[in-house]
Amino acid sequence: MMIRIGNGYDLHRLVEGRKLILGGVEIDHHLGLLGHSDADVLTHAIMDALLGALSLGDIGHYFPPSDPKWAGADSMELLYQVDKLIKDKGWSIGNIDSVIVAERPKLKPHLPAMIKSLADKIAIAPEQISIKATTNEKLGPVGREEAICAYAVVLLIKE
Repeated sequence: MMIRIGNGYDLHRLVEGRKLILGGVEIDHHLGLLGHSDADVLTHAIMDALLGALSLGDIGHYFPPSDPKWAGADSMELLYQVDKLIKDKGWSIGNIDSVIVAERPKLKPHLPAMIKSLADKIAIAPEQISIKATTNEKLGPVGREEAICAYAVVLLIKE
């Protein structure tokens, strides 16, 4: 058996007039994340971790923000494509461990829905996904509620 580990990170600015989507779940908040796609930082971090584990670059390589085709893209659909690429190369996900960093809104009540959304999209057990939420203790752009970021680590397995 072979294993590979990848890590990912993403950050997007919070702005008015955009939806807040994390892990494919729309969360009621007066601010949303700004980006070329739906700016789902959690899903972006997971995709970068998956691609990084196999030295396949990052999501910008596959879904460049300069390409109008990806404007407003649903990040969960992009995740599905990245997962398919991983599976086509003979790898499967052992687990995903992630952290979302945001001052507000409080994310703990939404974590089970995010886990279910991600697990359903890439056809793995919810027990293979961990999502934690924390604050930045009011420090930096995340602490000033100017942005939200996410970190992810994945373990890929090839029998």
